[in-house]
Amino acid sequence: METLLNDFSPGLFFMQLIILVILIVLLGKFAWKPILNSLEERESGIEDALSAAEEARKEMQNLTADNERLAKEARAERDAMMKEAREIRDKMIAEAKEDAKEVTTKLIETAQASIVQEKQAALAEIKKNVAELSIGIAESVIKKELSSKEDQLKLVEETLKNVTLN
Repeated sequence: METLLNDFSPGLFFMQLIILVILIVLLGKFAWKPILNSLEERESGIEDALSAAEEARKEMQNLTADNERLAKEARAERDAMMKEAREIRDKMIAEAKEDAKEVTTKLIETAQASIVQEKQAALAEIKKNVAELSIGIAESVIKKELSSKEDQLKLVEETLKNVTLN
């Protein structure tokens, strides 16, 4: 340290001090302002990018929430439509069964009425045939003027053999 103090020259010291001040002034005027401006621009650019990224993240969260809400609404609507379709299907099936029951009942009633009519027609035909047969037997008996009961029975049996029932 002593050598520094022994070699100290005040003129050289002031000259270096003046050069240092001039250098600082020149750097302050021409270099520091542009450097500080570019640093400030870069800092603001980074801050803008960070805020834009934060806004984008919030927007994505909002979109995700909207998508989930829309998906829930779509599922609820689909479920409601499926339920309505099932109800319509069940209603149509019940109506078809009811209609089939009514048609079946009407067909059975018609068939029963037809059977009753056919039965009555058959009975009427049998009665007519029996009446005609009885009249024919009576005519035969009267024509022959049979005197004995045995002849009358014989005539009735022969007539019955000749007549065929329908």
